[in-house]
Amino acid sequence: MGFTIGGIREMRSGTRRRGRAAGASAVAEYTGLWGWAVAPGARAAAGACSCGDPACAAPGAHPLDFAREVPPGATHGTAADTWAEVPGASMLLPVGRTFDVLDVPEAAGRRALVRMERMGLPLGPVAVTPTGRTQFFVAPGAAAGLPGLLYRMGWDDADLDLRALGRGAYITAPPSDLGGLGPVRWLRPPAPGTAAAPPQARLLLGTLAYICHRG
Repeated sequence: MGFTIGGIREMRSGTRRRGRAAGASAVAEYTGLWGWAVAPGARAAAGACSCGDPACAAPGAHPLDFAREVPPGATHGTAADTWAEVPGASMLLPVGRTFDVLDVPEAAGRRALVRMERMGLPLGPVAVTPTGRTQFFVAPGAAAGLPGLLYRMGWDDADLDLRALGRGAYITAPPSDLGGLGPVRWLRPPAPGTAAAPPQARLLLGTLAYICHRG
């Protein structure tokens, strides 16, 4: 049994169509269901960014300058139409609007997540990246307040591998590829009640800082 060249071309075309449809559906979920904006992002392969800049500081992990952002509340039709203009783009979520992000090493993040769930602490979405980082969604303002919060909690430790991302930053949304290294995945998917209103950073910071400090 064999395949013709035309058959292969048709199969590849069908795969691309399914991929575009899946991307549009994910964008529509993020904008329509969870109330997040989605920005079309660059892609990367073998360390080279699709933006064409050989000195790109964030290959495959920054918004496309020429592309339209899909706004919160966009319908499935609007998301599909907008995403059709940027075939192959990655999905990026702007930070500092609906949420900030606490970023910690993956091993520490996984342990902290289990501990916080056992303690019954309120939790928002949590993602894990192929670069070995765990990203906890928290209420906006965490990035600006993190140094003071750490200091008041007694974690004024320069070696603590915990950082906050705020306004102006972007994170890659699951299931998009991050910098050609692999897909970002959910450890704790978005859910009603926490996606658009994640918890304050102070509610989680003690556990995160403690586990990160222990390594």
